[in-house]
Amino acid sequence: MLGKLLVLFKIPELRQKILLTLLLLAVYRMGFSIPLPFIDQAAAFEGMQSLQKQQGGLGQVVQLVSLFSASNISQGTIFGLGIMPYISASIIFELLSSVYPPLQALKKEGEAGRRKINEYTRYATVVICLGQSYMLMSALSKGFGSGKSFIMPDYDIFFYHIVGTITMTAGTILLMWIGEQIDAYGIGNGISLLIMAGILASMPAAGWELLGPAFKQGVKLGTDTGIEKMLLLAVLFVFVVVWVIAITKGERRIPMQSAKHIRGRKTMGGQRQSLPLKVNQAGVMPIIFASSLLMIPYFLFHQMVNVWPDIWLLRELDAMFSGRGYLYNVFYIALIYFFCYFWTAITFNPKEMADNLKDYGSFIPGYRPGPRTAAYLEQVMVRITYVGAAFLALVAIIPTIVASSLGISFAVASFYGGTGLLIVVSVVLDLVQKIDSHLTMRNYPGLLESDN
Repeated sequence: MLGKLLVLFKIPELRQKILLTLLLLAVYRMGFSIPLPFIDQAAAFEGMQSLQKQQGGLGQVVQLVSLFSASNISQGTIFGLGIMPYISASIIFELLSSVYPPLQALKKEGEAGRRKINEYTRYATVVICLGQSYMLMSALSKGFGSGKSFIMPDYDIFFYHIVGTITMTAGTILLMWIGEQIDAYGIGNGISLLIMAGILASMPAAGWELLGPAFKQGVKLGTDTGIEKMLLLAVLFVFVVVWVIAITKGERRIPMQSAKHIRGRKTMGGQRQSLPLKVNQAGVMPIIFASSLLMIPYFLFHQMVNVWPDIWLLRELDAMFSGRGYLYNVFYIALIYFFCYFWTAITFNPKEMADNLKDYGSFIPGYRPGPRTAAYLEQVMVRITYVGAAFLALVAIIPTIVASSLGISFAVASFYGGTGLLIVVSVVLDLVQKIDSHLTMRNYPGLLESDN
């Protein structure tokens, strides 16, 4: 493996792409650590320490937004919003391009249409940035509900709120540009790499939180730092990662055959091929949507408990949704199933796929080209989406199970499943595939292939 990694730097073009990608990621990490000059870092650190002790509620919101935005919103850095506004704008236009006729027409125009949609996405990103950055400045001013402002007293005025809003908007636009430069001149998907870098950057702190007590107190059987607990966590982590990789790469291959064509004395076509349909067609989006939507009941019940503290039912519902109780997990799984089918219905069009097969002279044996083929593809996708949704639901609740059963913090348990693990696995697999394509073109074995 070391020899294969050295080969990457022997190919000039690939070496240039990798070094440029690493340089741009380093720029992102530097900006991640540069706070706005009027943020009181000591107050922010103390306030966020208390928030992070909450397993649900506002602490969960802050962790979730920080994960998806590839940032740390509590520190008020120049990249405080991260890449989340661009992701939000991209999702909005992805949904609109499936239901809004003018955008549908642009999408069908090919590369020119995609460039136009990307332009609209950038404009929408700026608008979203201005709104979210101003709300973030207001939240920093109120200390995220901790009662103490994270902004220095002399600067906690409207003018500096606007300065912070413009600065963080410019930071997000710069991150968007960095992602596009990685797409164009680097290796891998730029936006996904930024998110992955933010997730991996939080691993050392989580690892020290888990292993730090073992170094200080020593490893003793039957305690929280017992060797049996550490081995169980290590084996469980390897098992979950291998399982997630297997399901992420899992496909249902549908056999298909191209029609034969006779040209002169030669017979063309007639080859047997396969049409791969991914088991996890929806990717990580259902977990993102479900997690975001379940924030609403928590805030709703929390506010109602503050108004009517004597109502037993409201207190129970507030505890269930803030502490990831049984009812929370039931709704979580149900929403994941719903969004799996919803997102698959948007991104997978069996009629269009059947028409493309027909245009290219291919067909699925046993099914007539056209509506019969489209109905069969839809039937298969419904079945495998059920399996993919079950996989996502199980991955989503693994951190809750690990945290509650083994007595570790949710920040550590989140690396045993959930959105972060899915994002890292998906990005790494995509990155390895793109590197392998460069190696294959130059007659080198892929990173995961044998040398023979």
